[in-house]
Amino acid sequence: MSTDATPRPRTLVAGAGNIFLGDDGFGVETARMLAGRELPAGVEVADIGIRGVHLAYRLLDGYDTLVLLDATARGGEPGTLYVIDAAAPDSLRAPESTPLDGHRMTPDAVLALLDTLCAHTGATPPRRTLVVGCEPAAVEEGIGLSPPVAAAVTEAVRLVTELVRGQAVVDMARTAPAPRPGTHPHGAP
Repeated sequence: MSTDATPRPRTLVAGAGNIFLGDDGFGVETARMLAGRELPAGVEVADIGIRGVHLAYRLLDGYDTLVLLDATARGGEPGTLYVIDAAAPDSLRAPESTPLDGHRMTPDAVLALLDTLCAHTGATPPRRTLVVGCEPAAVEEGIGLSPPVAAAVTEAVRLVTELVRGQAVVDMARTAPAPRPGTHPHGAP
């Protein structure tokens, strides 16, 4: 009987968003699909929805990596996937004057709250925080994803699966769109 004294790294994949606002439900739908997949030991998938404060407190439990799934408007075509390193300058941080609203917390507000909680509790935030975002087409009231965002969910599941398995090649020095299905980064075949 052998015991491994080294603790396994813990990763939380958290789907954020409001399913009643169209494409804002991207993160929740992607988390739902990921929950049915076989993932490495130490990887947990959670539907956070609009409970950003809950996510910040959950992260105090000691995760090494956070992969946040969310609709992310960055000016691309609807359905475009982005992998964003939250440690990159100006990647997510909200202005200091951003009010705390437990039902409308953006990823930057959640991370700012986490920083505050860690400073007051002595907890350690995740060493690595990635956002897998999808360019929304519509975030008005309504249930269901637009066709381009719904089509991107399958690719997002594949991308997140590769990220948590450590197989994805991602340039973490900058924010970059993820390759579309059937394309390869840098023109590689």
